[in-house]
Amino acid sequence: MSRVNFSCEFKRDAVAQITERGYPVAEVSQRMGVSQPSLYAWKKKVPRPAGGDDKDAEIRRLKRDLVRVTEEREILKKPPRVFRQRSQVRYPFIAELRDHFGVRAMCRCLAVQPSGCYAWRKAPLNQRAREDARQTQQIRQAWNDGNKVYGYRKLHDDLLDQGETCCPSRLARLTRIAGIKAQIGYKSRSGSYGVKPSVAIDNTLARQFDVAAPGKAWVTDVTYIRTMEGFAYLAVVLDLYSSLVVGWPMRSRRPTDLVLQALHIAVCRRNPKHRVLIHLDQGSQFTSMDWAAFTRAHNFEHSMSRRGNCHDNAVVESFFNQLKRERIRRRTYKTRGGARQDVFDYIVMFYNTVRKHVRNGMLSPVEFERQQATRQQGV
Repeated sequence: MSRVNFSCEFKRDAVAQITERGYPVAEVSQRMGVSQPSLYAWKKKVPRPAGGDDKDAEIRRLKRDLVRVTEEREILKKPPRVFRQRSQVRYPFIAELRDHFGVRAMCRCLAVQPSGCYAWRKAPLNQRAREDARQTQQIRQAWNDGNKVYGYRKLHDDLLDQGETCCPSRLARLTRIAGIKAQIGYKSRSGSYGVKPSVAIDNTLARQFDVAAPGKAWVTDVTYIRTMEGFAYLAVVLDLYSSLVVGWPMRSRRPTDLVLQALHIAVCRRNPKHRVLIHLDQGSQFTSMDWAAFTRAHNFEHSMSRRGNCHDNAVVESFFNQLKRERIRRRTYKTRGGARQDVFDYIVMFYNTVRKHVRNGMLSPVEFERQQATRQQGV
């Protein structure tokens, strides 16, 4: 039997049936009348189409790029403040997330060298870094002791009271890195404020909020607190001398008796010896006959804000803002009783006795009055 010589084109077509069309070698051998060893030998010798390897390589490269881009996108979703910091701040960020992302991918996103990151991990902390870590713990403790409402300025005063020596700018940097910030209030509504004075009572106080002695001038107002049972109304009386809250009743309604009770509590607590100037707004409770009779019986001098002008009563409005910013907006009250207990805790246990006031020289109202009384006795 003579040996059959197949052309190169025939061999390529036979191999193409296996590599491109996907037919088994046995089936191609039977249909084309070629032995299986010959097909295997042709498959090794005949080169594959030029585009096959390039296409597979392109697919593999695109898959690698997809994985890389996906990882970088997840890294970039992290807090943006890190991307604007120096390398000594970026390295701890990389060390914290090294279990979730690749180190080299994070270094690529943060524009730092991997060798620098690995060297930072091996090197011990310098003296400044150890001092930053120690003061950060003290800052966090002071922040927690202040009900998490202080910013870096009052935290700086707390550290000075503890005997620490640090500048405000350094404390601002440490609080920013640690995520410690002051509580912010509600957004103010834009609008015009009226300037129409009261018909019956003049604005005697005229925004003169600095007084020389306690029991000279008081301010009062009413606000509401939202609970699941409904609104609870709080009336307060503040002494302008130290911003001390001297009356704070709360009820489920807002009758004239509420403000009268607040003023009665203030009279019992302070027991004024001289005539007191009481400043208020043009609410219906403060223009009632019962209110007028009570103030005449206790020798109060009236002062009333202009209509719609909250700045004339800015001290008590500022207190309401602090109360809601530092305590109420961080709570959800189920009952009015729970709200009353929490407001009592804020006023008695924190605001009057602990909270620092800038106008008091970074002292609480109680401490400010105590120091002033001691100073006057010494004189």
